Amino acid sequence: MDNRAEVSAFLKSRRAKITPERAGLPVYGQRRVPGLRRGEVAMLAGVSVEYYTRLERGSLGGVSDSVLDALAQALRLDDTERDHLYALSRAAGTSPARVRRRPKKTTVRPSVLRIIEGLQDQPAYVRNNRMDILAANPLARALHSEVFELEPVNTCRFVFLDPRATRLYPDWERVAREGVGVLRVEVAKNPYDRELHHLIGELSTRSDAFRTMWGTHDVHVFTEGTKRFHHPAVGEMKLVHETLSLPGDEGLSLIVYSADPDTPAADALKLLAGWAASQDQGAAASQADPER
Repeated sequence: MDNRAEVSAFLKSRRAKITPERAGLPVYGQRRVPGLRRGEVAMLAGVSVEYYTRLERGSLGGVSDSVLDALAQALRLDDTERDHLYALSRAAGTSPARVRRRPKKTTVRPSVLRIIEGLQDQPAYVRNNRMDILAANPLARALHSEVFELEPVNTCRFVFLDPRATRLYPDWERVAREGVGVLRVEVAKNPYDRELHHLIGELSTRSDAFRTMWGTHDVHVFTEGTKRFHHPAVGEMKLVHETLSLPGDEGLSLIVYSADPDTPAADALKLLAGWAASQDQGAAASQADPER
């Protein structure tokens, strides 16, 4: 794959973030670049300036692991950025014919469905690498009730294209940047995923915020953390989330939210469960009596 532009932009963006002071280098005179010079990165990585210049122009195919490690260390990459660099290197020079395409998962295994349905007091759902929600238990549907009005149900589309997102997520900018970072990681891992590229193209066209954040080349992987919600029915809650990759289902992840016992967030989840039950009862009554 010709991903030279992607490689070049990523390396330049990381180089611009490292100051000489942070790299342990002396500073002399006025500098014209915001971060390190190419020669400084080359020196820190133990390669020639000419070789690093070639790498930064996008020629990452066939580069040895030792050079990638040295480059990651010179640029002070974190674990997610280092993995992203390796993914870009693997994709470089790979032709579409040599890529082993696996069928995209569009359904969730019954055993996984039973798991999320069994988590009755915890919102849980399964998403794919494009942030489509494929399955969810009732509490997750209630928590993301506005997101589920979309078709397909996609959290990134909601974040960037629905004005209600800034209310549901009080920390909207952080949520947005993390979502963009996840998509950036997935593009490097799945360079021939047409639906993924279609999503990115749509968001880039329709959202100035997405286009700006996409241009930073920041990357992110969801593992665990906290997220604040402001639900229209029960108010604000701060929930802990865990993201678990599903073995055997490449690209699918299980996301579970929870709250510590005897906390305001736990009380809010109970209110949310009651609200969800009332919504289900109302929908059932409407179906039984269409004129209601």
